[in-house]
Amino acid sequence: MADDPIKLEFEGSQGAELAARLDKPDGDPKAYALFAHCFTCSKDLSAARRIAAALTKDGIAVLRFDFTGLGNSGGDFASTNFSSNLQDLVLAADYMREHYDAPKLLVGHSLGGAAVLAAASEVPEVKAVATIGAPSSADHVIHNFRASLDEIKENGEATVQLGERSFKIKRQFIDDLEAQDVRSRVAMLKKAVLVLHSPIDATVGIENAAQIFEAAKHPKSFVSLDDADHLLFKYKDADYAARVIAAWAARYMNG
Repeated sequence: MADDPIKLEFEGSQGAELAARLDKPDGDPKAYALFAHCFTCSKDLSAARRIAAALTKDGIAVLRFDFTGLGNSGGDFASTNFSSNLQDLVLAADYMREHYDAPKLLVGHSLGGAAVLAAASEVPEVKAVATIGAPSSADHVIHNFRASLDEIKENGEATVQLGERSFKIKRQFIDDLEAQDVRSRVAMLKKAVLVLHSPIDATVGIENAAQIFEAAKHPKSFVSLDDADHLLFKYKDADYAARVIAAWAARYMNG
């Protein structure tokens, strides 16, 4: 049985301390993975915990962390954007390289999936990238607060309700999202890509998976998550996704 996750902290892109957990398997890990959570979620979402636990069973250690201003991490969420999330990911990989081993596998859920696709080229040790319910463009998340878009653009910011929490969204956040071109970065990736997506995902439509898959170069794979919801709330769906990722990634973890 794997040990309890190790609590860690490292400095993020805005100088704040970011909270992380490292899930390690019994014995020496055969590889390390880095996990990026969904938009306004945290490293402790049930799907993130179960995916990390399943990967450790296959001998892969997993570092999952809270992006700046979210979960247990410091910093101001309102001052972040997609670009700063990418910087946080690269800094997490740098921390792993310095203290453990650089990640060979990146896993991202929802907007975290778009983030790992965009950041993968900046982590040379990465061999494989897996996404779960990922949008094919970063600005897809704008639909979450489209009702406040005019206010944000006119006043420079607005407080929006996302789930059970309120978040301040600034104009720079919107501008940064709209400037990102995730598919072009995917097209230039020289990494194996796995796209997992539910055909009934009501948050990020299945057409996003098709666009990511089309942009990616071989080796690439697509796996349907059947009747799973976007956040993989059902344990069986999170466990299935994790087992698929572990089995698929195994061939890329050696060497």
